[in-house]
Amino acid sequence: MANIFGTTSNGFAYEGEYEPSANGSVRWMATFRFHGIYRGMRHGRVFDASKLPAADLQTAVKDDIEGVWVNVH
Repeated sequence: MANIFGTTSNGFAYEGEYEPSANGSVRWMATFRFHGIYRGMRHGRVFDASKLPAADLQTAVKDDIEGVWVNVH
């Protein structure tokens, strides 16, 4: 399991974790805050990602987190 954190393009800070899952996928979960106030939690899965180099895997997870949160808010 690896930790991940960042800020989405619409200003929400997130922190969470990701880990390898079934069939070469990676699952993640993240908690979102805006100006320190809890705003929600999401989870997701990135397929065909478990064999990516660590830096590329982290980028793929961050991109998925961005897409899941920003498209809703």
